[in-house]
Amino acid sequence: MALRNALLAALADRESSGYDLAKKFSSSVANFWTATPQQLYRELEKMEAEGLLSARLVKQDKRPDKRLFSVTGVGRAALLAFSRRSPKPTTVRDELLVQVEALAHGDVASVRASIEDHREASRSRLKGYEHRLCDILGDRTDDEFLATGNRLGPYLTLQRGISFERENIAWAELALGVLARRYPL
Repeated sequence: MALRNALLAALADRESSGYDLAKKFSSSVANFWTATPQQLYRELEKMEAEGLLSARLVKQDKRPDKRLFSVTGVGRAALLAFSRRSPKPTTVRDELLVQVEALAHGDVASVRASIEDHREASRSRLKGYEHRLCDILGDRTDDEFLATGNRLGPYLTLQRGISFERENIAWAELALGVLARRYPL
């Protein structure tokens, strides 16, 4: 999947500035797609040049002017075409797992520390995703939201992110337990 499809999806409901998109990517979209702010800005420029997005300039007092991007008809058609494709199966590419795979030839203490760091990062992301989910639900239960809510995409992707981080934490606990038994401190 190209970054452009993630940007089209992020902009599908409302226009946003590059800054707002970068914040959105780090707080919600990051559970399924990551990009640096520089990558986002470069891609926004390309997409505008290709007619997928349009931008309007907003004057601001005491701040630099900002550009708000929105999806054009061509962009909506591209997003629709993307949504009709059958996605490729997801594969895991994880440096931590390479370290764990090479455990017999590496530094156990360093691998243990890497697993602990990843567990803490997953806990932090999980808290953020759960907070964002509360924002989406408001005062509704999950069932009420699913019956009446209009932001099903973000709800479903957050649920996937929550499941993913919970599994990361569970795996880290398992791995740390195995290492503690096999290589006591």
